[in-house]
Amino acid sequence: MADSKESRQPGWLLLIHQLPPKPDYLRVKVRRRLRQLGAAALRGSVYVLPDNDEAFEDFQWLAGEIRAEGGEAIIGRTEFLDGITDAEVQAMFPSPGGTPGIAAGPGAIDRVEPGRTWVTRRGVHVDRMASAWLIRRYVDPRAQFKFVPPRGYRAEPGELRFDMQPAEYTHEGELCTFQVLLKRFGLAEPGLAAIGEVVRDIDYKDSKHGRPETAGIAALVKSIAEADSTDAARMERAAPVFDGLLSHFRAPQR
Repeated sequence: MADSKESRQPGWLLLIHQLPPKPDYLRVKVRRRLRQLGAAALRGSVYVLPDNDEAFEDFQWLAGEIRAEGGEAIIGRTEFLDGITDAEVQAMFPSPGGTPGIAAGPGAIDRVEPGRTWVTRRGVHVDRMASAWLIRRYVDPRAQFKFVPPRGYRAEPGELRFDMQPAEYTHEGELCTFQVLLKRFGLAEPGLAAIGEVVRDIDYKDSKHGRPETAGIAALVKSIAEADSTDAARMERAAPVFDGLLSHFRAPQR
């Protein structure tokens, strides 16, 4: 019997894709298109939308574009996702009215009311340390931070999550959370993009950007994580590291 919208149980559509290294613009194009569709990043290059005919057609068009550029794309339909609840997946999508304090729509610059509670995983390391520094310095000077288990946490009203799954702000493709925050909040102050490249390479454990400062910052972050057992203490000790790194990148290079 043919499947129909009326006979299907509520569930999820998955788009799983792999992009070729070239052309460079394809990765940007696909990320932008997924954001326009409202798709949420589930893991790496796996994106999810609620299962309906419009979403299925949208994923079909995008999958066709990816394949035409030499990439691979698979669309799947599921009623069950292991390791994450339906409520957690649903929380990854904005409500019809949008999340209070966050700008909606493709290309919009996010804004938040000061004094929000920002939630992230326990055991903070480089991306969460740097992101917390960025949030408090440029996004929300009165930010309060909350540290929770990596799985099973349900956000309370008004909370904003970062560098966890699900989250309002987390990795997008090749971008670490720090870089996603720069993009979403339109932060273009000199030096921040360079910090993002250092943080990204440490977090991804590769040398995509190859900045000479990366190894030294990695060692400093590792020493902070080993010396301080509490997440609040780690963030406090890491803040001067990123202050100094910003001053370094702002200074005229000789």
